[in-house]
Amino acid sequence: MTNIFLGLGTNIGDRKNNLCDTVIQLQPEISIDQMSSMFETKPVGHLDQPDFLNMVIRARTDLDIHDLLEKAKLVEAQLGRENTIRYGPRIIDIDILLYGDKQFTSPNLVIPHPRMLERAFVMIPLAEIAPLLIIPGASKPAAEIARAWDGTDEVHWHHSPPKTP
Repeated sequence: MTNIFLGLGTNIGDRKNNLCDTVIQLQPEISIDQMSSMFETKPVGHLDQPDFLNMVIRARTDLDIHDLLEKAKLVEAQLGRENTIRYGPRIIDIDILLYGDKQFTSPNLVIPHPRMLERAFVMIPLAEIAPLLIIPGASKPAAEIARAWDGTDEVHWHHSPPKTP
């Protein structure tokens, strides 16, 4: 099985429930090992929209990288995601952050996620569950990268990890 990290985000409807439903729908093809707390964050890009709830999960899967992307898109569709404007409001967004220690580029997917190191809403939850993780292409562990946002108001702890089966 391959170790993976996924970033989840939502800003439409019952955000906490959207994250819990996503975790449930990802299984059994994706075996969840650990979930970060939920963090409330301001939107990025398109600013005129509600705040997001974000979290990161550490998991394992036998799916190859392309099938994992298909699974993520399927779960997004099952939960009602509509592709509207880039960085716009969404019921759920599933980003593949890391797939083992692979570095991968295709027209539809780049691993590690190309903007994860720049995003507090990814790095702070990631550092919570994998503080010593060194992301391929980075020279510092996740916790040290996340410290760049200490004292800022970009990310606020919102809720403990969801309780799911």
